[in-house]
Amino acid sequence: MFGYSVQRGRMPPTQPNPGQYALTNGDPLNGHCYLSGYISLLLRAEPYPTSRYGSQCMQPNNIMGIENICELAARLLFSAVEWARNIPFFPDLQITDQVSLLRLTWSELFVLNAAQCSMPLHVAPLLAAAGLHASPMSADRVVAFMDHIRIFQEQVEKLKALHVDSAEYSCLKAIVLFTSDACGLSDAAHIESLQEKSQCALEEYVRSQYPNQPSRFGKLLLRLPSLRTVSSSVIEQLFFVRLRLRGPAGAMDSKAAGTSGRLLQGAARQGGGGPGRQEQPTLQKCNPSCKPGERDSL
Repeated sequence: MFGYSVQRGRMPPTQPNPGQYALTNGDPLNGHCYLSGYISLLLRAEPYPTSRYGSQCMQPNNIMGIENICELAARLLFSAVEWARNIPFFPDLQITDQVSLLRLTWSELFVLNAAQCSMPLHVAPLLAAAGLHASPMSADRVVAFMDHIRIFQEQVEKLKALHVDSAEYSCLKAIVLFTSDACGLSDAAHIESLQEKSQCALEEYVRSQYPNQPSRFGKLLLRLPSLRTVSSSVIEQLFFVRLRLRGPAGAMDSKAAGTSGRLLQGAARQGGGGPGRQEQPTLQKCNPSCKPGERDSL
């Protein structure tokens, strides 16, 4: 599953502008906003800032066509993988660990990106995109797919209801990505410590930016376990079948960068050097109340 290709040139890369990260409520992150060095690097790693694709998504009652939905989904997937390989600490992991983490978490990262850009989730275009109108199907299959679409919609809407800002989304994605639950990790303890760093950065940011919302940090973390209720196979069927993709992570195959291709084709093809190293930020030691905990209890 973990290695498909997209036609070259369908989604030209864009250069991120670190000074223009759009919040979900429309307010820009600026110099008056507290951002740790770590969170700043997480934001800077975004290859497709929300402002680039958000205008198309956020218009009221905007019903996108099937092709536009699939194009946007592929762009969100590109964004998730490119973001991961450019954030602090991730490029320094073993290639096999990078692949394992992306294999496990790509669908959760996709849901977070979909919520961040307010992706339209109208049922009829999604069913058409999944190809369910192209051939006869049983009523049970339609009902099952409708239920999966509903679950996906619910997760996106619950995130949108929290008015999560760009810095919070970046931290949530880092918490999701750095999970010791992935199989075959060479240093699970180190990856767990990276999850803890990300969680502590989020807690510090929320306390600074939202002092009148003492429960906000907990509410954000409580959204993460439910992301796994969205089936990765259903996301593939809904958004990527029409693009003739053979698995979500291979979206990066259309890029010439060797590292991306190796990440997405699997651990068996590792040759040729790893991604560039990020300058590592200095992180304050987390207070004892901030613990990573078990993944299912976040």
